Amino acid sequence: MKLPRHMEIWMRPYLIDRARRWISSGSFPIRHIWITIADHFEPFWNHADLATARRRVVAWRKRWPEIAAQSTGQDTPPRYTWFYPVEQYHPELLDMLAEMTRDGIGDVEVHIHHDGEGSDAFVNSIGAFCQKLTERHDLLRKVKGQPRFGFIHGNWALDNSLPGSKCCGLNNEITLLRDLGCYADFTMPSGPSASQARTINHAYWCTDDPSAAKSYDLGVPVREGEGKKGDLLMIPGPLGLRWRQRLVPRMETGELASYDHATPYRVRRWFNLAPQLGEHLFLKLYTHGAQDSNCEFLLNTGLRDLFRVVSDEAERQSANVHYVSAWQMYGAIEAISLGRDPSLAFNERRSTTLVAV
Repeated sequence: MKLPRHMEIWMRPYLIDRARRWISSGSFPIRHIWITIADHFEPFWNHADLATARRRVVAWRKRWPEIAAQSTGQDTPPRYTWFYPVEQYHPELLDMLAEMTRDGIGDVEVHIHHDGEGSDAFVNSIGAFCQKLTERHDLLRKVKGQPRFGFIHGNWALDNSLPGSKCCGLNNEITLLRDLGCYADFTMPSGPSASQARTINHAYWCTDDPSAAKSYDLGVPVREGEGKKGDLLMIPGPLGLRWRQRLVPRMETGELASYDHATPYRVRRWFNLAPQLGEHLFLKLYTHGAQDSNCEFLLNTGLRDLFRVVSDEAERQSANVHYVSAWQMYGAIEAISLGRDPSLAFNERRSTTLVAV
């Protein structure tokens, strides 16, 4: 039975997670908060022309370095990750993002919208895009000669998870991504969409069933020292309910938008919902930062307000904040899964042996 916002998928796991965290409350105090902002960055959003797309990226190139330089309360400069769409490739726009990446305040990963083109075309498209990012723009990392990338699926349609195979068409997408060099998926949560996984508020390993869609629906949670337990690591953002500011509860998915600002209450909800491994909390937020209203909001007050309210709440909880790229968050989670020091995630060599699984 379909319920509002597809609560039939995620409400039961949400209640179980709430009970589990209530029972273990105080057993594992948070000491380190790892935060990545995963931007579904689409310069050509809403069928924009090149001049409009260029203006959007120029705004980020001009104003994000100023915000990063002025931010306080972090032990390292804040990092911002643009998940750039394969189908919107334009070298001039990637060059501007690459400049900020070289300055140590940004990073670029892979985002795609596709529909029914088949496995070979998908592999060729992702492969060619990764080659351009690596060779033309000096982006991504290589492990044993293969580019590694983080991934977000457009329209939340990962692994053919939407009804009617809309916006994907590949039941074996998890396997294809693994073989192409994807180190982790950052698509979830999809919240009100039918593509939402039943596994929520955990970093977890999913194993592909190439004969069936939505193989990431259930998986094995990451545990300290247990290593890799599947084909692909899933790093979701927080999913739950917010109880303030409205007469009825509101869904919380960790979105930053002009219509949904970071507030002290939201930050507390994020900290209470996000995946936790021991004393480490992993908070993935997301936005659509090339959309004009969000761009203006984020680059004016939105990101500065985010840093401020997060810093205040972290100080209240006596926790350290680490603003990291998607790659660094993956590195920290992987290190914990292998029983290693997660500070190794700050290793920024482009050709690296950090990844061991």
